[in-house]
This record gives sequence, C-alpha cells and structure tokens, in this order.
Amino acid sequence: MRNDSCIIAAMRKMIILAFLALLQTGCATVENDFDPLEPMNRKVDAFNTVVDEATMRPLAKGYTAVVPKGGRDVVTNFFSNLQEPNTIINNVLQGKVHHALSDTLRFVVNSTVGIVGLFDVASHMGLEKHKEDFGQTLAVWGAGQGAYIVYPLLGPNSVRNTPGTVMAYYLDGASYLYMVMNPPAVIAVTALKYINDRANIENFVKMRDEMALDAYVFVREGWRQSREYRIYDGHPPAPQSSEDDAFDDDFEDEFADEFD
Repeated sequence: MRNDSCIIAAMRKMIILAFLALLQTGCATVENDFDPLEPMNRKVDAFNTVVDEATMRPLAKGYTAVVPKGGRDVVTNFFSNLQEPNTIINNVLQGKVHHALSDTLRFVVNSTVGIVGLFDVASHMGLEKHKEDFGQTLAVWGAGQGAYIVYPLLGPNSVRNTPGTVMAYYLDGASYLYMVMNPPAVIAVTALKYINDRANIENFVKMRDEMALDAYVFVREGWRQSREYRIYDGHPPAPQSSEDDAFDDDFEDEFADEFD
C-alpha cells in the first residue's frame, strides 16, 4: 500500500504542475505556444538524460544482450495486454464502438489462449491492436494540447495528456497485480517492465544521438508527431511544408510506438 500511496501522491503533484503550466500557456507567445516552459523543460530533460545514461541505458543494453528478441517480445506482450482496458474505455469515450468491441475480444483472446497475454494470438487472428488513452480522448473532444512538459524520470508529456497518464495508471492491470504481490516481487516485475520499455526505445535514442543537433528539440518534436499520429489514427493532417513530408511519414511509421 505504501508504494501505491507514493505513486498517487506523485500523480497529484503532476496534476498541480500541469495546472500551473496551463496558466502559463495563456501568456505564451505565438511562436512558442507549444513549449512555453522550455527553460524548465530543458533542465529536467538534462537531468533525465544523466539518470538514463547512468542507470537505465546500461541496464537495457545488458538486458538486450542476455534476453533474445523473442523473450523481450513476450515481456512486451504481457504488459501491453494489461493496458488494453485503458484502450477499450477510451475507445468508448471517443465513440469508437467497433474498435472497443474488437479490442475487448482481443483482450479476452490474449488473456486466455495467449496465456495471460504472453503471446499475441489475437493479431494472428486479424484483431488489430489499437492504442487509445485519455489524452487522445480529450483531443477528440476538442481540448487544446496545452504546454509541453518534461516530467522528472517520466519524460515528455503535455497539459492535455497529463490526466491520461493518471487514468492509464488506474486502468493498467499491472497496478492491481502489484497489490497482491509481495514487495520483492513488485520490485522485480516493475524493474523488468521499465528495463524492457527502455530497451524498446534504444533505436530511437541512437537516432537522436546520431542525427540531432539539438536532442531536446528532436525528442520534443518526435513526441508531438507521435501524439498527432495517435490522435488521428495514423492519418494526421499534412504538414505545411511539403519538404518535410517524407521525413515525418517515415518517423511516424517507425517511431510512433516509442513514446507509449
């Protein structure tokens, strides 16, 4: 229960910070309306990078070296399946009844035939995987994106997306799984989840390190494009500059999942 209370307290602090950011957004210039908190965000991003380079990146590299891709896919499938209720509920909130029914069937199939989600049997049956969250739902309802926020350890987010982060926690089956596990098991499973998640984004991090003149802007724009890709179900409005179209399409197709 202590672990759960700490997480809830942290989420409350996130909501307060998001509210303050929303107030500041109203004073932002047109040129910087998406990132009015850039000075603070850059400091938090630098902190996150130092922590990642010192801890998560070495652990992820070791994990990748020891665990074959098939094994990593099983871990990814398991935790992804536990997040399906969040997608189902947000499908309903967005009026996507057909997707909600499809994703419910997908969840049932993978939780049973797929052995508690270890294997993605549903995809082989033609049940497409969708990813919906409350941030996307708010966008569909017409809420503005608000300020871009980089949270300590949690990384990129925004005012509009912050409530979805909280909602996702309460609709994630892993949150309830932890409640019936003893502390050592909770630590082990949580570590496995985050190390596996970190291993899954290594290609994006390498791309950032190799290509970006400004890593902060690279991640910010990547996150923004990923969110638009999700909000518009893979068909975001065409960018104003046609010269960037090819890069944006390739980026979204390859890295849309990296920020989830």
